[in-house]
Amino acid sequence: MTSSRTTTTRLRPLAVALILGGSLSSAFATNGYFSHGYGMKAKGMGGASVAMTDNAFAGANNPAVAVWAGNRVELGVDVFMPKRGMERTGGAALSAVAVDSDSNVFYVPEFGYNRALTDQLGVGIAVYGNGGMNTDYAGGQVNCGGGAANVLCGSGRLGMDLQQLIIAPTVAYKVNDKHSFGISPLLVKQIFKADGLQGFSGMSSDSTRLTNNGTDSSSGFGVRLGYLGKLSDKFSVGASYSPKITMSKFSQYAGLFAGQGSFDIPENYALGLAFQVAPDVTIAADYQRIMYSGIPSVTNPSSNATLGIPLGSANGPGFGWTDINVVKLGVQWKATQNLTMRAGVNVSENPVKSSDVTFNIIAPGVTTTHYTVGGTYALSDKTELTFSYMYAPSNSVSGTSLYTKLGMDAGNETIKMSQQALGIQFGWKF
Repeated sequence: MTSSRTTTTRLRPLAVALILGGSLSSAFATNGYFSHGYGMKAKGMGGASVAMTDNAFAGANNPAVAVWAGNRVELGVDVFMPKRGMERTGGAALSAVAVDSDSNVFYVPEFGYNRALTDQLGVGIAVYGNGGMNTDYAGGQVNCGGGAANVLCGSGRLGMDLQQLIIAPTVAYKVNDKHSFGISPLLVKQIFKADGLQGFSGMSSDSTRLTNNGTDSSSGFGVRLGYLGKLSDKFSVGASYSPKITMSKFSQYAGLFAGQGSFDIPENYALGLAFQVAPDVTIAADYQRIMYSGIPSVTNPSSNATLGIPLGSANGPGFGWTDINVVKLGVQWKATQNLTMRAGVNVSENPVKSSDVTFNIIAPGVTTTHYTVGGTYALSDKTELTFSYMYAPSNSVSGTSLYTKLGMDAGNETIKMSQQALGIQFGWKF
Protein backbone atom coordinates (compact mmCIF):
# COMPACT_ATOMS: atom_id res chain seq x y z
CA MET A 1 0.00 0.00 0.00
CA THR A 2 1.30 3.48 -0.90
CA SER A 3 2.12 5.58 2.16
CA SER A 4 0.61 9.03 2.67
CA ARG A 5 4.11 10.54 2.55
CA THR A 6 4.78 8.93 -0.85
CA THR A 7 1.42 10.13 -2.17
CA THR A 8 2.09 13.66 -0.94
CA THR A 9 5.54 13.66 -2.55
CA ARG A 10 4.14 12.58 -5.90
CA LEU A 11 1.36 15.15 -5.84
CA ARG A 12 3.60 18.06 -4.83
CA PRO A 13 4.73 18.93 -8.42
CA LEU A 14 1.10 19.09 -9.56
CA ALA A 15 0.22 21.34 -6.63
CA VAL A 16 3.06 23.71 -7.53
CA ALA A 17 1.89 23.68 -11.14
CA LEU A 18 -1.64 24.66 -10.18
CA ILE A 19 -0.41 27.44 -7.87
CA LEU A 20 1.81 28.85 -10.61
CA GLY A 21 -1.04 28.57 -13.10
CA GLY A 22 -3.24 30.70 -10.90
CA SER A 23 -0.62 33.46 -10.70
CA LEU A 24 0.70 33.50 -14.26
CA SER A 25 1.33 37.08 -15.34
CA SER A 26 -0.03 38.73 -18.44
CA ALA A 27 2.81 39.67 -20.77
CA PHE A 28 5.56 37.64 -22.39
CA ALA A 29 8.57 38.05 -24.64
CA THR A 30 7.39 37.38 -28.13
CA ASN A 31 7.87 35.56 -31.40
CA GLY A 32 4.48 36.90 -32.36
CA TYR A 33 2.86 36.09 -29.03
CA PHE A 34 4.87 32.91 -28.32
CA SER A 35 7.70 33.24 -25.81
CA HIS A 36 11.24 33.43 -27.20
CA GLY A 37 12.10 30.46 -24.96
CA TYR A 38 10.79 28.21 -22.18
CA GLY A 39 12.96 27.59 -19.11
CA MET A 40 15.76 29.91 -17.99
CA LYS A 41 18.51 27.78 -19.53
CA ALA A 42 16.83 27.92 -22.92
CA LYS A 43 16.13 31.65 -22.53
CA GLY A 44 19.85 32.29 -21.98
CA MET A 45 20.57 30.54 -25.31
CA GLY A 46 18.11 32.49 -27.45
CA GLY A 47 15.46 29.85 -26.83
CA ALA A 48 17.42 26.98 -28.42
CA SER A 49 16.25 23.86 -26.57
CA VAL A 50 14.87 21.10 -28.83
CA ALA A 51 18.05 18.99 -28.64
CA MET A 52 19.19 20.07 -25.15
CA THR A 53 18.67 17.71 -22.19
CA ASP A 54 19.78 19.78 -19.18
CA ASN A 55 16.40 21.12 -18.03
CA ALA A 56 12.93 20.10 -16.82
CA PHE A 57 10.88 21.84 -19.55
CA ALA A 58 10.45 18.89 -21.92
CA GLY A 59 6.70 19.49 -22.10
CA ALA A 60 7.26 22.97 -23.51
CA ASN A 61 10.24 22.27 -25.78
CA ASN A 62 10.52 18.59 -26.75
CA PRO A 63 8.70 15.81 -24.85
CA ALA A 64 11.31 13.22 -25.89
CA VAL A 65 13.89 14.95 -23.66
CA ALA A 66 12.15 13.76 -20.47
CA VAL A 67 13.88 10.37 -20.54
CA TRP A 68 17.34 12.02 -20.71
CA ALA A 69 16.93 14.94 -18.28
CA GLY A 70 17.20 12.96 -15.03
CA ASN A 71 15.53 13.84 -11.73
CA ARG A 72 15.16 17.59 -11.31
CA VAL A 73 12.79 20.40 -10.31
CA GLU A 74 13.15 23.97 -11.61
CA LEU A 75 11.22 26.98 -10.34
CA GLY A 76 11.78 30.48 -11.65
CA VAL A 77 10.38 33.90 -12.46
CA ASP A 78 11.01 36.29 -15.34
CA VAL A 79 10.71 40.05 -14.82
CA PHE A 80 9.46 41.10 -18.26
CA MET A 81 9.71 44.78 -19.25
CA PRO A 82 8.15 45.68 -22.62
CA LYS A 83 7.75 49.16 -24.08
CA ARG A 84 4.98 49.65 -26.62
CA GLY A 85 3.68 52.72 -28.42
CA MET A 86 1.84 54.16 -31.43
CA GLU A 87 1.93 57.32 -33.51
CA ARG A 88 -0.49 58.82 -36.04
CA THR A 89 0.63 61.53 -38.48
CA GLY A 90 -0.56 63.34 -41.60
CA GLY A 91 -4.31 63.08 -41.27
CA ALA A 92 -6.86 65.87 -41.55
CA ALA A 93 -9.85 64.20 -39.87
CA LEU A 94 -7.97 62.81 -36.85
CA SER A 95 -5.29 64.88 -35.15
CA ALA A 96 -1.70 63.72 -34.95
CA VAL A 97 -1.05 61.78 -31.76
CA ALA A 98 1.69 59.73 -30.11
CA VAL A 99 1.10 57.65 -27.01
CA ASP A 100 2.92 54.89 -25.15
CA SER A 101 1.29 52.00 -23.36
CA ASP A 102 1.39 51.93 -19.57
CA SER A 103 1.99 48.74 -17.50
CA ASN A 104 5.64 48.09 -18.32
CA VAL A 105 6.72 45.53 -15.68
CA PHE A 106 5.34 41.98 -15.37
CA TYR A 107 6.34 38.93 -13.32
CA VAL A 108 6.11 35.64 -15.22
CA PRO A 109 6.59 32.43 -13.17
CA GLU A 110 7.62 29.08 -14.63
CA PHE A 111 7.87 25.54 -13.31
CA GLY A 112 9.34 22.26 -14.52
CA TYR A 113 9.57 18.80 -12.95
CA ASN A 114 11.24 15.72 -14.43
CA ARG A 115 11.78 12.19 -13.16
CA ALA A 116 13.53 9.17 -14.70
CA LEU A 117 11.41 6.17 -13.71
CA THR A 118 13.77 3.72 -15.42
CA ASP A 119 16.64 3.90 -17.90
CA GLN A 120 14.03 3.78 -20.68
CA LEU A 121 11.11 5.76 -19.23
CA GLY A 122 10.91 9.39 -18.10
CA VAL A 123 8.02 11.54 -16.94
CA GLY A 124 7.53 15.19 -16.05
CA ILE A 125 5.31 18.22 -15.98
CA ALA A 126 5.91 21.77 -17.22
CA VAL A 127 3.92 24.94 -16.66
CA TYR A 128 4.42 27.72 -19.19
CA GLY A 129 2.50 30.38 -21.05
CA ASN A 130 2.10 32.71 -23.99
CA GLY A 131 0.61 36.17 -24.01
CA GLY A 132 -0.49 39.20 -25.94
CA MET A 133 1.56 42.12 -24.60
CA ASN A 134 -1.08 43.51 -22.19
CA THR A 135 -1.41 46.94 -23.82
CA ASP A 136 -2.92 49.74 -21.75
CA TYR A 137 -3.21 53.17 -23.39
CA ALA A 138 -4.67 56.23 -21.66
CA GLY A 139 -7.80 57.79 -23.20
CA GLY A 140 -8.68 61.31 -24.27
CA GLN A 141 -5.98 61.98 -26.88
CA VAL A 142 -8.14 62.63 -29.98
CA ASN A 143 -11.56 63.94 -31.03
CA CYS A 144 -13.35 61.61 -33.43
CA GLY A 145 -16.40 63.89 -33.70
CA GLY A 146 -18.00 63.10 -30.37
CA GLY A 147 -15.57 64.61 -27.90
CA ALA A 148 -12.36 63.31 -26.33
CA ALA A 149 -11.62 59.67 -27.22
CA ASN A 150 -8.76 57.22 -27.20
CA VAL A 151 -6.66 56.68 -30.34
CA LEU A 152 -9.16 54.12 -31.72
CA CYS A 153 -12.10 56.47 -31.15
CA GLY A 154 -13.43 54.63 -28.11
CA SER A 155 -14.15 55.95 -24.65
CA GLY A 156 -11.80 55.60 -21.69
CA ARG A 157 -8.60 53.56 -21.62
CA LEU A 158 -7.70 51.36 -24.57
CA GLY A 159 -6.04 47.96 -24.44
CA MET A 160 -6.20 44.20 -24.34
CA ASP A 161 -4.90 41.36 -22.22
CA LEU A 162 -4.43 37.83 -23.59
CA GLN A 163 -2.96 35.08 -21.39
CA GLN A 164 -2.49 31.44 -22.34
CA LEU A 165 -1.53 28.96 -19.63
CA ILE A 166 -0.37 25.47 -20.63
CA ILE A 167 0.13 22.60 -18.20
CA ALA A 168 2.02 19.81 -19.94
CA PRO A 169 2.39 16.41 -18.26
CA THR A 170 4.96 14.40 -20.21
CA VAL A 171 6.06 10.83 -20.80
CA ALA A 172 9.06 9.78 -22.90
CA TYR A 173 10.34 6.35 -23.94
CA LYS A 174 13.89 5.49 -25.03
CA VAL A 175 13.65 2.83 -27.75
CA ASN A 176 17.41 2.21 -27.60
CA ASP A 177 20.53 3.99 -26.39
CA LYS A 178 20.30 6.61 -29.15
CA HIS A 179 16.64 7.42 -29.84
CA SER A 180 13.62 8.45 -27.79
CA PHE A 181 10.05 9.58 -28.42
CA GLY A 182 7.77 11.58 -26.14
CA ILE A 183 4.26 12.93 -25.82
CA SER A 184 2.81 15.78 -23.77
CA PRO A 185 -0.94 16.25 -23.44
CA LEU A 186 -1.50 20.02 -23.30
CA LEU A 187 -4.11 21.30 -20.86
CA VAL A 188 -4.78 24.87 -21.97
CA LYS A 189 -6.59 27.74 -20.30
CA GLN A 190 -6.70 31.21 -21.78
CA ILE A 191 -8.22 34.48 -20.64
CA PHE A 192 -8.89 37.68 -22.54
CA LYS A 193 -10.27 41.15 -22.02
CA ALA A 194 -10.50 44.26 -24.18
CA ASP A 195 -11.37 47.85 -23.30
CA GLY A 196 -11.95 51.04 -25.26
CA LEU A 197 -13.06 49.58 -28.61
CA GLN A 198 -16.44 51.35 -28.74
CA GLY A 199 -15.28 53.11 -31.90
CA PHE A 200 -15.76 49.82 -33.77
CA SER A 201 -19.34 49.28 -32.57
CA GLY A 202 -20.79 50.08 -35.99
CA MET A 203 -18.53 47.43 -37.54
CA SER A 204 -19.47 44.64 -35.10
CA SER A 205 -21.94 41.80 -35.56
CA ASP A 206 -22.77 42.18 -31.83
CA SER A 207 -21.67 45.46 -30.26
CA THR A 208 -22.77 44.25 -26.80
CA ARG A 209 -20.03 41.63 -26.96
CA LEU A 210 -17.28 43.74 -28.48
CA THR A 211 -15.53 45.52 -25.62
CA ASN A 212 -15.48 46.32 -21.90
CA ASN A 213 -17.01 42.99 -20.89
CA GLY A 214 -14.40 42.15 -18.29
CA THR A 215 -12.23 39.03 -18.35
CA ASP A 216 -13.54 36.05 -20.30
CA SER A 217 -11.99 32.59 -20.41
CA SER A 218 -11.75 29.60 -22.72
CA SER A 219 -10.20 26.16 -22.49
CA GLY A 220 -8.95 23.40 -24.73
CA PHE A 221 -6.91 20.22 -24.99
CA GLY A 222 -3.96 19.62 -27.30
CA VAL A 223 -0.80 17.57 -27.65
CA ARG A 224 2.89 17.99 -28.34
CA LEU A 225 4.96 15.17 -29.85
CA GLY A 226 8.72 14.91 -29.73
CA TYR A 227 11.76 12.98 -30.95
CA LEU A 228 15.39 13.09 -29.77
CA GLY A 229 18.31 11.31 -31.37
CA LYS A 230 21.76 11.19 -29.76
CA LEU A 231 23.58 10.34 -32.95
CA SER A 232 26.95 10.40 -31.20
CA ASP A 233 28.41 11.40 -27.86
CA LYS A 234 28.75 14.95 -29.19
CA PHE A 235 25.87 15.43 -31.63
CA SER A 236 22.09 15.35 -31.00
CA VAL A 237 19.06 16.20 -33.10
CA GLY A 238 15.45 16.74 -32.08
CA ALA A 239 11.99 17.58 -33.36
CA SER A 240 8.78 18.78 -31.74
CA TYR A 241 5.28 19.22 -33.18
CA SER A 242 1.95 20.50 -31.86
CA PRO A 243 -1.15 20.60 -34.10
CA LYS A 244 -3.68 23.41 -33.85
CA ILE A 245 -5.53 23.43 -30.53
CA THR A 246 -9.25 24.13 -30.83
CA MET A 247 -10.35 26.28 -27.91
CA SER A 248 -13.80 27.04 -26.58
CA LYS A 249 -15.01 30.49 -27.62
CA PHE A 250 -14.73 33.81 -25.81
CA SER A 251 -18.49 34.30 -25.61
CA GLN A 252 -18.19 37.78 -24.11
CA TYR A 253 -16.17 38.87 -27.16
CA ALA A 254 -18.23 37.18 -29.88
CA GLY A 255 -18.62 40.58 -31.54
CA LEU A 256 -14.84 41.07 -31.78
CA PHE A 257 -13.10 37.82 -32.79
CA ALA A 258 -13.94 36.11 -36.08
CA GLY A 259 -16.15 33.06 -35.68
CA GLN A 260 -18.20 34.52 -32.81
CA GLY A 261 -15.35 34.68 -30.33
CA SER A 262 -13.10 31.91 -31.63
CA PHE A 263 -9.41 32.14 -30.70
CA ASP A 264 -7.57 28.85 -31.23
CA ILE A 265 -3.85 28.17 -30.68
CA PRO A 266 -1.84 27.78 -33.90
CA GLU A 267 -0.08 24.71 -35.17
CA ASN A 268 3.68 24.90 -34.60
CA TYR A 269 6.77 22.76 -34.94
CA ALA A 270 10.49 22.98 -34.25
CA LEU A 271 13.66 21.22 -35.37
CA GLY A 272 16.87 21.42 -33.40
CA LEU A 273 20.45 20.24 -33.02
CA ALA A 274 23.14 20.41 -30.37
CA PHE A 275 26.84 19.88 -31.03
CA GLN A 276 29.60 19.66 -28.44
CA VAL A 277 32.37 21.44 -30.33
CA ALA A 278 34.84 21.22 -27.43
CA PRO A 279 34.83 19.44 -24.05
CA ASP A 280 33.41 22.57 -22.38
CA VAL A 281 31.47 24.18 -25.26
CA THR A 282 28.13 23.21 -26.82
CA ILE A 283 26.38 25.00 -29.68
CA ALA A 284 22.64 24.60 -30.20
CA ALA A 285 20.34 25.75 -33.00
CA ASP A 286 16.57 25.53 -33.47
CA TYR A 287 14.27 26.33 -36.36
CA GLN A 288 10.64 26.97 -35.41
CA ARG A 289 7.57 27.69 -37.54
CA ILE A 290 4.37 29.12 -36.09
CA MET A 291 1.29 28.91 -38.35
CA TYR A 292 -0.81 31.91 -37.31
CA SER A 293 -2.57 31.70 -40.70
CA GLY A 294 -4.65 28.76 -39.43
CA ILE A 295 -6.46 30.99 -36.90
CA PRO A 296 -9.06 33.26 -38.60
CA SER A 297 -9.35 35.72 -35.70
CA VAL A 298 -5.58 36.24 -35.84
CA THR A 299 -4.91 36.07 -39.59
CA ASN A 300 -8.00 37.58 -41.27
CA PRO A 301 -6.99 40.95 -42.75
CA SER A 302 -8.34 44.03 -41.08
CA SER A 303 -9.22 45.31 -44.57
CA ASN A 304 -12.21 42.93 -44.51
CA ALA A 305 -13.86 45.81 -42.67
CA THR A 306 -13.75 47.86 -45.89
CA LEU A 307 -15.81 45.11 -47.56
CA GLY A 308 -18.57 45.51 -45.02
CA ILE A 309 -17.80 42.20 -43.30
CA PRO A 310 -18.60 42.70 -39.59
CA LEU A 311 -16.33 41.92 -36.66
CA GLY A 312 -17.24 38.58 -35.07
CA SER A 313 -18.52 36.98 -38.27
CA ALA A 314 -16.81 33.96 -39.84
CA ASN A 315 -14.73 36.13 -42.18
CA GLY A 316 -14.67 39.13 -39.87
CA PRO A 317 -11.67 41.46 -39.68
CA GLY A 318 -8.70 40.20 -37.69
CA PHE A 319 -5.14 41.21 -36.94
CA GLY A 320 -3.77 40.09 -40.31
CA TRP A 321 -0.92 38.07 -38.84
CA THR A 322 1.08 35.78 -41.13
CA ASP A 323 3.01 32.58 -40.46
CA ILE A 324 6.50 33.20 -39.11
CA ASN A 325 9.83 31.42 -39.15
CA VAL A 326 12.06 31.64 -36.08
CA VAL A 327 15.78 30.83 -35.85
CA LYS A 328 17.32 30.35 -32.40
CA LEU A 329 21.09 30.08 -31.91
CA GLY A 330 22.86 29.53 -28.61
CA VAL A 331 26.20 28.64 -27.10
CA GLN A 332 26.91 27.10 -23.69
CA TRP A 333 30.36 27.23 -22.06
CA LYS A 334 31.30 25.40 -18.86
CA ALA A 335 33.65 28.09 -17.60
CA THR A 336 34.52 26.36 -14.30
CA GLN A 337 33.40 23.28 -12.44
CA ASN A 338 30.59 25.29 -10.84
CA LEU A 339 29.81 27.96 -13.45
CA THR A 340 28.21 27.52 -16.88
CA MET A 341 27.70 30.57 -19.12
CA ARG A 342 25.31 31.00 -22.06
CA ALA A 343 24.59 33.43 -24.87
CA GLY A 344 22.25 33.44 -27.83
CA VAL A 345 20.21 35.23 -30.45
CA ASN A 346 16.62 34.66 -31.53
CA VAL A 347 15.54 36.06 -34.91
CA SER A 348 11.95 35.82 -36.16
CA GLU A 349 9.87 37.23 -38.95
CA ASN A 350 7.39 39.96 -38.10
CA PRO A 351 3.79 38.65 -38.33
CA VAL A 352 2.27 42.16 -38.62
CA LYS A 353 1.86 43.71 -42.09
CA SER A 354 1.73 47.46 -42.73
CA SER A 355 -1.80 47.07 -44.10
CA ASP A 356 -3.01 45.94 -40.66
CA VAL A 357 -1.26 48.46 -38.45
CA THR A 358 -4.45 50.01 -36.98
CA PHE A 359 -5.84 46.81 -35.45
CA ASN A 360 -2.41 45.95 -34.09
CA ILE A 361 -2.18 49.11 -32.00
CA ILE A 362 -3.57 46.94 -29.19
CA ALA A 363 -1.34 43.94 -30.09
CA PRO A 364 2.01 45.27 -31.39
CA GLY A 365 3.87 41.95 -31.58
CA VAL A 366 6.50 43.34 -33.94
CA THR A 367 9.83 42.55 -32.24
CA THR A 368 12.04 40.41 -34.47
CA THR A 369 15.42 40.05 -32.75
CA HIS A 370 16.21 38.96 -29.19
CA TYR A 371 19.75 38.97 -27.76
CA THR A 372 20.28 36.83 -24.66
CA VAL A 373 22.86 35.93 -22.04
CA GLY A 374 22.64 33.66 -19.04
CA GLY A 375 24.37 31.31 -16.69
CA THR A 376 24.05 28.60 -14.06
CA TYR A 377 26.02 28.40 -10.82
CA ALA A 378 26.10 25.09 -8.95
CA LEU A 379 25.51 25.85 -5.26
CA SER A 380 26.08 22.19 -4.40
CA ASP A 381 25.92 18.78 -6.05
CA LYS A 382 22.11 18.95 -5.82
CA THR A 383 21.21 22.64 -6.17
CA GLU A 384 21.86 25.33 -8.75
CA LEU A 385 20.94 28.93 -9.52
CA THR A 386 20.24 30.01 -13.11
CA PHE A 387 19.77 33.50 -14.54
CA SER A 388 18.93 34.87 -17.98
CA TYR A 389 18.70 38.31 -19.57
CA MET A 390 17.03 39.21 -22.86
CA TYR A 391 17.09 42.43 -24.86
CA ALA A 392 14.92 42.97 -27.94
CA PRO A 393 15.64 46.32 -29.61
CA SER A 394 12.73 48.44 -30.78
CA ASN A 395 11.08 47.49 -34.04
CA SER A 396 8.23 49.30 -35.77
CA VAL A 397 5.66 48.86 -38.54
CA SER A 398 4.02 51.77 -40.37
CA GLY A 399 1.09 51.91 -42.75
CA THR A 400 -2.01 53.74 -43.90
CA SER A 401 -4.63 53.99 -41.16
CA LEU A 402 -7.69 51.77 -41.49
CA TYR A 403 -9.77 54.91 -40.85
CA THR A 404 -8.39 56.37 -44.09
CA LYS A 405 -9.39 53.23 -45.96
CA LEU A 406 -12.89 53.60 -44.50
CA GLY A 407 -13.16 57.16 -45.85
CA MET A 408 -11.84 59.28 -42.96
CA ASP A 409 -8.53 61.03 -43.59
CA ALA A 410 -6.43 59.73 -40.71
CA GLY A 411 -3.02 59.64 -42.40
CA ASN A 412 -0.48 57.02 -41.43
CA GLU A 413 0.11 55.06 -38.23
CA THR A 414 3.16 53.46 -36.66
CA ILE A 415 3.33 50.84 -33.93
CA LYS A 416 6.51 49.92 -32.09
CA MET A 417 7.76 47.62 -29.38
CA SER A 418 11.00 46.85 -27.49
CA GLN A 419 11.59 44.38 -24.66
CA GLN A 420 13.86 43.45 -21.80
CA ALA A 421 13.55 40.50 -19.44
CA LEU A 422 15.58 39.39 -16.43
CA GLY A 423 14.94 35.94 -15.01
CA ILE A 424 16.13 33.81 -12.12
CA GLN A 425 15.52 30.13 -11.46
CA PHE A 426 16.35 27.75 -8.63
CA GLY A 427 16.93 24.09 -9.45
CA TRP A 428 17.07 20.91 -7.38
CA LYS A 429 18.41 17.52 -8.46
CA PHE A 430 17.27 14.42 -6.62
